[in-house]
Amino acid sequence: MKLIRGLQNLKSHLNSVVTIGNFDGVHLGHQKIILRLVEKSKKMGVPSVLISFSPTPQSFFGYEQASLSSFKEKHTLLSALGLDIHLVIHFNQSFSQLEAQDFVQEILLNKLGMKHCLIGDDFRFGKNRKGDFTLLQNLSKAQGFTVEKTPSVLHNNCRISSSKARSLLKQGELQSAAQILGREFSITGKIIHGLKNGRNIGFPTINIPIKRKISPIHGIFAVIVELDGATYQGVCSIGNRPVIGDTKTLLEVFLFDFNREVYGLEANTIFKHKIRDERNFDNFSTLKKQIELDVADAKKYFD
Repeated sequence: MKLIRGLQNLKSHLNSVVTIGNFDGVHLGHQKIILRLVEKSKKMGVPSVLISFSPTPQSFFGYEQASLSSFKEKHTLLSALGLDIHLVIHFNQSFSQLEAQDFVQEILLNKLGMKHCLIGDDFRFGKNRKGDFTLLQNLSKAQGFTVEKTPSVLHNNCRISSSKARSLLKQGELQSAAQILGREFSITGKIIHGLKNGRNIGFPTINIPIKRKISPIHGIFAVIVELDGATYQGVCSIGNRPVIGDTKTLLEVFLFDFNREVYGLEANTIFKHKIRDERNFDNFSTLKKQIELDVADAKKYFD
């Protein structure tokens, strides 16, 4: 899958099939849209193009929310679905004022040569979110493209959405979230040097920065970590580390039976079971006692 960052790097295409959205988490509903797009692309013999935005429109307008996936994680998930092109449009003040009809004409038709457009049933676009499926249908008649919308995907009679996945993760309902995402929730990142506080109390951790402004998940968890071709069990904390007065969200993992220098390597942390919420401690001595209990709980879960 080819990645194109910004409209300035987009060369005109003669033909394409297109879908548009944020696709945070690439959940089962997103996957249904994308697989249908790829199917249509092969049938028509033209490239498939997925358009997403950075930052998201919600973030740009100040409605910041937790991200289910970092950009790299999302791009990796999209790549596995057989798309040809991932176009990332920089969402700024100028773009936010683009009328829906102008977006269709200037970008989808003039730049991408769109022959078919596939969107979710709740998708809105353009200035003041005036663009929708009906607008696309009306324009298609004169502009010579077809348009299709996919119905919502349901799980337990509830609509699958990124918002629902965020809610379940926040509540610690990891298995229910996995059923919506189509996989267990995980965070991938490169291991960095930490403050070594865990090492000083007998629990050395690997530290992974969170590549998103807000994490959808907080607390203490039993996890599996995929690292350098092997898998390890462990217990992790994801939060602000209140015992040292930090405000930056960090993922720290204590791996069982592990003693290696792995700085700079990429690790994938898979969240299996929530043990407890994050809380403050008066000192490192009481923190150590709690970590001992957390480790015992995690080992009990894996047993």
